[in-house]
Amino acid sequence: MDELERIREKKMQEMAARNDWPSEPVNVNDDNINDFIRRYGLALVDCWAPWCGPCRMMSPVIDALAKDLQGKVAFAKLNTDENQRTAMRYTIEAIPTLLVFKDGELVDRWVGARPKEELARRLQAML
Repeated sequence: MDELERIREKKMQEMAARNDWPSEPVNVNDDNINDFIRRYGLALVDCWAPWCGPCRMMSPVIDALAKDLQGKVAFAKLNTDENQRTAMRYTIEAIPTLLVFKDGELVDRWVGARPKEELARRLQAML
């Protein structure tokens, strides 16, 4: 196999792997959040509630980042009103809270609404 074929094969594998990652946030709950954070090397869980104004402001930011970082970071949303067990486990005291997991372990948390550019920069630094 020549160099061009190896490069082409590598690119095809990267594209196939990227397609296995969600391009939009996945709704997780108390029962499946552990599976989600273990499945992806880098995952961000947006802890939110429907009545929370800043949470609603963050929703399009999280949606855009999920598309921009598909194949690198997996995004999920956890409704803390409906999933209090997980909210208590991670000591969610204010929302929105963004939990960042790397290789299944909690590595960071960001509380409050943040600009897309800041979140993208912080996540890129973790790759």
